[in-house]
Amino acid sequence: MKVKPFKGIRPPKDIIKEVASRPYDVLNSEEARSEAEGNEKSLYHIIKPEIDFPVGTDEHDSAVYEKAVENFTMFQEKGWLVQDQKELYYVYAQTMNGRTQYGLVVCANVDDYLEGKIKKHELTRRDKEEDRMKHVRINNANIEPVFFAYPDNQMLDDIVKKYTVRKPEYDFIAQHDGFGHTFWIIDDDKDIETITREFSTIPALYIADGHHRSAAAALVGAEKARNNPNHKGDEEYNYFMAVCFPASQLSIIDYNRVVKDLNGLTNEEFLQKLSGDFVVEEKGKDIYKPTTLHNFSLYLEGKWYSLTARPGTYDDNDPIGVLDVTVSSNLILDKLLGIKDLRSDKRVDFVGGIRGLGELKRRVDSGEMKAALALYPVTMEQLINISDTGNIMPPKTTWFEPKLRSGLVIHKLD
Repeated sequence: MKVKPFKGIRPPKDIIKEVASRPYDVLNSEEARSEAEGNEKSLYHIIKPEIDFPVGTDEHDSAVYEKAVENFTMFQEKGWLVQDQKELYYVYAQTMNGRTQYGLVVCANVDDYLEGKIKKHELTRRDKEEDRMKHVRINNANIEPVFFAYPDNQMLDDIVKKYTVRKPEYDFIAQHDGFGHTFWIIDDDKDIETITREFSTIPALYIADGHHRSAAAALVGAEKARNNPNHKGDEEYNYFMAVCFPASQLSIIDYNRVVKDLNGLTNEEFLQKLSGDFVVEEKGKDIYKPTTLHNFSLYLEGKWYSLTARPGTYDDNDPIGVLDVTVSSNLILDKLLGIKDLRSDKRVDFVGGIRGLGELKRRVDSGEMKAALALYPVTMEQLINISDTGNIMPPKTTWFEPKLRSGLVIHKLD
């Protein structure tokens, strides 16, 4: 893999908490408006600039994208974002529930993405790509990083350890999620060379989170290459910003389903039909969490049930067939409930495991939903296997947490 250091643009350490924000795609305009209230230094003014317009303004209006540029320029003029003088790598650590994962902030190569060496496991939607392409293009920068995994590498681990015992540049607990975010600068030329060299021995990087941002960054880079008659291949636009974590440090959390109705079945009929493909056990009123692969948790009419798929109903030799999202989609959502397309069917919704199974119970108890299904989470091994075999995961399979904070460092394309 081809990576390079870069002259990051970042906030002075005394205002990092004011600038840093959640990623643009995990909250809506209203939430961004409320989180940025009274804080002129919030990165939301650049990544969700519709908050500077009257409520109801279309976030895809050209004036909104132009406002992002105006704010990005203003942040630099006011000294809220300052460019490092030298090309550097950075370490970004996240701590959640007492567990810390350490990522290297690098610039990944556009051609590596276009040639499939940076591997995907999800389909992207063209409209979402286009939105981020406009944002990258007009700001001429990757304002937010993407989130990659790489196969573990001892030399890289050693460099990360060397810096993380030092005093960090940034170290704060994010107000919204209570997770710790810590950041160090790698400035030693020999260490910088070693990182570049070690990445060149790594055969693939895996997109964990940020498929649309990766696609947008790479497509804008390729577009700039086409439009430059003197293109050489070493220009800054040939690279985009990523935080790369060793695969062994990452864990994927469950991504659960709630459904609006039982497709005309009574509760009894639904449970009866489930027993054809599953061993169904009533668990009572206490929350039941799936314990292994192919075990599911169903919440219906105030009760929890354990559903264990019967042998022969899944294919453990198929990278996609082994996934519980596939098993539940085929045997429950499609076969019994008639929900064929998870991307477009309005009868199903998805709940990230970070919200806990209590959120599933709440949405059913409120009457908004009829039943909930909790799944055992996908493993990193499964994700890598799917990416390596060129397969695509079904929609809403993986949920990574913690999310990367935006605003710790920005990469300019010139």
